[in-house]
Amino acid sequence: MSSTEPKRKSRRRFILGGLGLTGALVIGWGVMPARQRLHISHPLPAKDGEVMLNGWIRIARDGSVTVAMPQCEMGQGVFTVLPMLVAEELDVPLSTVRIEQAPIDKIFGNMAVLTDGLPFHPDGAGTFKEATRWLTGKAARELGLMITGGSSSVKDMWMPMREAGATARAMLIAAAAKEWKVSPAECTTEAGAVCHPSGKRAAYPELAERAVDSTPSGIQLKQPQEFKLIGKSEPRRDSAAKVNGSAGFGLDARPEGLLYAAVKMAPTIGGTIQRVDKDAVKAMPGVVSVIDFTGAFSGMAGLAVLGNTYWQAKQAAAALPVTWNHGPNANLSTEAVFDQLAKHIDAEAGFMYHQAGTPDPARAVNHLKAEYKAPFLAHATMEPMNCTAQVKDGKVILWAPTQVPSLAVSTAATVAKVDNANVVLHVTYIGGGFGRRLEVDMIAQAVAIAMQADGAPVQVIWSREEDMTHDVYRPAAIARFAAGLDNAGNVVVYENKLASGAITHQVLARTFGLKGVGPDKTTAEGAFDMPYEFVHQSIAHVTVPTPVPIGYWRSVGHSHNAFFKESFVDELAHAASKDPVEFRRGVLKRHPRHVAVLDAAVARAGKPAAGRAHGVALHHSFGSIVAQVAEVSVEGSEIQVHKVTCAIDCGIAVNPNIIAQQMESGVIFGLSAALFGEVTIKNGKVEQQNFHHYPVLRMNQAPEVETIVIKSAEPPEGVGEPGTPPIAPAVANAVFILTGKRLRSLPLRLA
Repeated sequence: MSSTEPKRKSRRRFILGGLGLTGALVIGWGVMPARQRLHISHPLPAKDGEVMLNGWIRIARDGSVTVAMPQCEMGQGVFTVLPMLVAEELDVPLSTVRIEQAPIDKIFGNMAVLTDGLPFHPDGAGTFKEATRWLTGKAARELGLMITGGSSSVKDMWMPMREAGATARAMLIAAAAKEWKVSPAECTTEAGAVCHPSGKRAAYPELAERAVDSTPSGIQLKQPQEFKLIGKSEPRRDSAAKVNGSAGFGLDARPEGLLYAAVKMAPTIGGTIQRVDKDAVKAMPGVVSVIDFTGAFSGMAGLAVLGNTYWQAKQAAAALPVTWNHGPNANLSTEAVFDQLAKHIDAEAGFMYHQAGTPDPARAVNHLKAEYKAPFLAHATMEPMNCTAQVKDGKVILWAPTQVPSLAVSTAATVAKVDNANVVLHVTYIGGGFGRRLEVDMIAQAVAIAMQADGAPVQVIWSREEDMTHDVYRPAAIARFAAGLDNAGNVVVYENKLASGAITHQVLARTFGLKGVGPDKTTAEGAFDMPYEFVHQSIAHVTVPTPVPIGYWRSVGHSHNAFFKESFVDELAHAASKDPVEFRRGVLKRHPRHVAVLDAAVARAGKPAAGRAHGVALHHSFGSIVAQVAEVSVEGSEIQVHKVTCAIDCGIAVNPNIIAQQMESGVIFGLSAALFGEVTIKNGKVEQQNFHHYPVLRMNQAPEVETIVIKSAEPPEGVGEPGTPPIAPAVANAVFILTGKRLRSLPLRLA
């Protein structure tokens, strides 16, 4: 038995036990066939003149097709891309497809986001990995959590939405064939109609009612070479509404009798209310009442002023006299957080996420060590946190920009003490999610406040200052590397140990009251699952509990681990006296897709302009491979990024134009963090309060972004987040070429 075998066995037992699947295996649940994702649990009432062919699709008399939409639109283009999947298989023009918010039902639950969270190396194979993924998928299907996150929308919907379209098409063909007394195999479809070589033709609405009772067999999905719509750059369907102002975001909800609530929350992490004088503001213009919502959600402490307008409520909240108990974290500081990370990384071995080969220190003639750091980061969404809630007559109505509709409903039901069936949720457009709206704190808070509003609907809005200082932040992290190269510049030792808080542990605790234990893939993703073929690898992570609330931030662990890994790989290339691109090619011999992406970006970037340098980074996240070449100049201590050339292999490109948009978005988002992003804590308080303290990239600072989408026949992978991780290391690597300074901490600062 190898020295690593006991660890592997222990890890296998842990993963199964942590998933709660061991008992399922015993009773045979694990061998039951996967449940369908075609028909909803409870039939919906029929809409006037419409026929429901399955849980996803309804056909109207005018030929329009309504598709259930379980994902939320927060700028990533799902309202365009997902209807394309149905339109393709159903053979209808995209212009005839409408979308409607999906009901809360398990068939709409996101399976991919949970299976992708398993801590397996992408190059790994074997029965255990496949069985665990399969079992996790079954568990995800039973849970039915409706989530928009993890760059999983198209990946998860790729099969069920196409199957819904293909099944509906087959049902319509079967109905026509029965009426015409011909074989279904003789029939074809085009532009929303069934056709026969004899010249017979029937539009879908003519067949829909009869199709409901048909039971077609041999349903087949189209092959990529048959696609007519998938692969085309269809224009976004949400653009016009966002340009003309008709799009409804959370802040646009206007139910009759609406009141507004401005909040005032404990300024220190974990603080509580000691004393408040509610009467001091009740006479101010427009003030209706002052509400204490402490305890609504996971230790949340604060007050809300209810007013006739938001401005009146906000002015009164600012004037409200409150004495705070600053709690156990009154002395917490950023320095103390990093001291704890360093202390734990020194003392603990951590969880070994990946170990391969045997180190051969005797061959190493060149030794490298480095330590990298990344700060806490806020989400800083353009639309501040908000939720509108009404609690009346035993029912709850929500208007919310949420990424987790099913959790929003269950949270509201819990707070209001009603059944889930008595909660109605209207999901709005989201003015920036980035993972922040995977949380349900705002839902709980709004319901708790609305319960004290005598049945009136209440729109709760956080000011930018409350938003910035009460976020769930990207974790602060440390990464340490130790490597050895032989005489030929080959890496014979590669060791990486990381330390940070565990996001999933905190999310489980504050959302479900569960204790988070064991490995959390988000802590080490982008580090342990890299494609580089170093003969020896050892990647471990030390979880350091933190009182600072942490959450999922766009690209999560990849956002900082890509910076750590790709910067250190660049260090290895220079230590080996090799070109950084050639060095990467040399350790990707079994990864031709990665090499193709790298080569595409480098070739398109060409040579840098005089006085500038190209920095390169390659990273695999959310199933997609992205290479970026950043063209950078340095003037004094100012880093200027002029152009970013980005190549991506994300499998089948459903809509190449939207993929390019997401790469541009990811670059700008990641560059803001790389150059400016930092949340610091002093005396238990977050110091950054608004954009003058927490700047984001301005238009005059934004680089040109050119995107190359690699053609592929593989199933689609993630797009919303993979553009973010490579930009920070690409810029840092260019700065090294220009200045000789290796920047190992974010944000990147030369001063």
